[in-house]
Amino acid sequence: MKPPPFTYHAPRDLPAALRTLAEVGGKVLAGGQSLIPMLNMRLAAPGHVVDINRVAGLDGIEVSRAGVTVGALARHADVERAGAHPLLTRALKLVAHPAIRNRGTVVGSLVHADPAAELPAVLAVLGGHVRVARWDGGRVTFREIPAAEFFVGPMESAVGPGELAVSAFFPALEEGSGAAFHEVSRRHGDYALAGACAVVGAAGARVACIGVGGGPVIIEVGGDLSSAAARVRDAVDPDDDIHASAAYRRHLVGVLAERALRDAAREGAAARGA
Repeated sequence: MKPPPFTYHAPRDLPAALRTLAEVGGKVLAGGQSLIPMLNMRLAAPGHVVDINRVAGLDGIEVSRAGVTVGALARHADVERAGAHPLLTRALKLVAHPAIRNRGTVVGSLVHADPAAELPAVLAVLGGHVRVARWDGGRVTFREIPAAEFFVGPMESAVGPGELAVSAFFPALEEGSGAAFHEVSRRHGDYALAGACAVVGAAGARVACIGVGGGPVIIEVGGDLSSAAARVRDAVDPDDDIHASAAYRRHLVGVLAERALRDAAREGAAARGA
């Protein structure tokens, strides 16, 4: 299939990209691993496509004691190879296939906001944020959107018209804490039927679940992991589809959450020498 007609824009700096988005709107093209199939299947029909791949300065991966900042053009594969954040690295190994990870972008996956995607869950469980820019009154302005407010619904993020997500920040794990990610898919590289990533530290434990709601579902578990599976099953609201029933997904995500929490707890204990 071929995409519907659109006007193509290829700005070479951030102000030009933001001016274009402010003037004509349209869809942003970065990695294109979600947008191009949607165009070809006529699931999206924008009048304009703004290709940001020539915009300098958006492909950085910055590491600090506070966490990791990933630029809008940083590819999955590059971030995975950097190994700068253990939970983010584990999640990236689960994303699709090498060919897709070579082109797809971390920030693009967050903005796409697929309820079954891994990276929104990582951002949510860590309490990170996404930085967006816009052209406002002849200058570039920025705002930061916390993960708790970023995922509005299925395939819908809080990036507004005329805005461009320029980076995402993933906070570092606290010293002595552990993390884990488990999921089940029909075939390796497929979207997960359900999945769970967990962080366990001195302050307690939390888990983010995928494939069982309109976005990543966060559950604060606290210090008692024995009832985690039941609490997770009570918190999620999966749908039936051609791949699995809601009942199966609810049971599965409880099993995966308990497994992720226990693995994260063991990793944290090992880090503390306990």
